[in-house]
Amino acid sequence: MRRTRIAGAVLLAGTVTGLAAGPAQAQEYRYWSFWDGKGSSWAYATEGPATQRPADGAVEGFRFTVGADSAGAGKPRPAADFDAICRDTPAKDGRKRIGIVLDFGTAADAPAGERPPAARSECAQVPEDASAGEALAAVARPLRYDANALLCAIAGYPKAGCAEAVNGSKDGTKGRAKGSASSAAPSAGAAQDRADGGGGSGDGGPSAGLLGGAAAVVALGAAAVWQARRRRG
Repeated sequence: MRRTRIAGAVLLAGTVTGLAAGPAQAQEYRYWSFWDGKGSSWAYATEGPATQRPADGAVEGFRFTVGADSAGAGKPRPAADFDAICRDTPAKDGRKRIGIVLDFGTAADAPAGERPPAARSECAQVPEDASAGEALAAVARPLRYDANALLCAIAGYPKAGCAEAVNGSKDGTKGRAKGSASSAAPSAGAAQDRADGGGGSGDGGPSAGLLGGAAAVVALGAAAVWQARRRRG
């Protein structure tokens, strides 16, 4: 009986240790990602559009995508070419020009029953202290936000939903949305698309709570082993 208890405690400790060490499957979300133009390419924005205040000549990109973090998010497909975007908009004193690139994503990433509009680029001419969010609002209304100030729709797309959790499959295709997840923003930079610029946890691994719980169970298992050995001795 004592040997059975010891073996059971060791097995429990080893099993939980393996779960804690194994990689967690990151949840994917359907959302609007936010990008900074870097030359002709793109870099995931480090601030939200409400707090970022781009200088005259900057290009900001918005891409509707499905992903779990910045590494998996789709970049805007049009180039971040300020000269091409704003060549027909003359400069004005006291105002700045910001190139805005809108990529509504692919049909595969679209919510059920919706078709993404064609990508387009606009030149926003706004006050010198305007944020990227204000530049977006100048050229891409209507915008829709949720109660947590998460950007849900640009130019009315999509019609409904906000940062919905999406089921993935083994072959990499995207499944149906689980439902609204606006209170649980996408991790690792997707949360930067909140109007307040808040960030997410980021690494896609097990949470601190999960690891802490696993460690506690392992400690209990080890204690059971020690106690059983003490009684036998």
